[in-house]
Amino acid sequence: MNVSCAAPPEYVRRRSAISGQAAGPRRPPTDIEYTEIEHRTWEHVVHALVPVWARHGALVANEGLDRLGLDRTRIPQLRDITGRLSAWSGFSFEAVPGLVGKEQFFAALAERRFLSTQYVRWEGSPLYTPEPDVIHEVVGHAHLLTNGDLAELHRLAGDAMKRVTDPASRQFVADVFWFSGEFGVVREAGSWKAYGAGLLSSFGELGWFATGATVTPLDIAEMGTVPYDISTYQPRLFGASSIDEVLDVVGGFFASCTDASIARLRRGAERRKVTT
Repeated sequence: MNVSCAAPPEYVRRRSAISGQAAGPRRPPTDIEYTEIEHRTWEHVVHALVPVWARHGALVANEGLDRLGLDRTRIPQLRDITGRLSAWSGFSFEAVPGLVGKEQFFAALAERRFLSTQYVRWEGSPLYTPEPDVIHEVVGHAHLLTNGDLAELHRLAGDAMKRVTDPASRQFVADVFWFSGEFGVVREAGSWKAYGAGLLSSFGELGWFATGATVTPLDIAEMGTVPYDISTYQPRLFGASSIDEVLDVVGGFFASCTDASIARLRRGAERRKVTT
């Protein structure tokens, strides 16, 4: 478990205790008795993020904020997230102890199941977490999953991962999802706005990307092959003119990709790198 080395032992023990209560996939999540410190961490992060969402979040994200209607002072239980999402997209949230492999994560998406952690980031660094916590899962992904089209994009990504068998193809699918579902941006009112869950749940990066990142047009071959570092702000993002373009280009790729088509995309990306 890759907990920040700055976190004290008592936090590590508490995180492990919460992870140990995860019911696992295909089971109703166990309710967690969060501490007041954990609730205050949630409140701090949510209150910091909401005004930044208003400036840098895409319309679909801000609409999701209204739809989900979460308490901004108390951490929600995953069963409550499921109850709210079921009417909007049919997605359910299930608890896992921590990060799972991409095959397991995407296989669940294909069935409209979202595998979520339940622990909360360390209160000593509330605006940053090196790994997904319940704030990232709920504030980032759950709000997007209130939108039927973006929920379908998640499901299609899951289908794509199940369809391909070559390890390189599976990594390609995961990387395209990284630059869309996690770090996707769209052009709205003349500015780049975030719809990716990784951006939406990161106070620092959400405020930084609009002027600090280089945004280039959607390019599936590039999205599936460009290297990136998960431990730092993303210097390059892929932007669409609208959510409809995301659904058409990215959703179209997820809906139709095969090992053979991904191999062609990878070869094309390699040729471009050789000639530039």
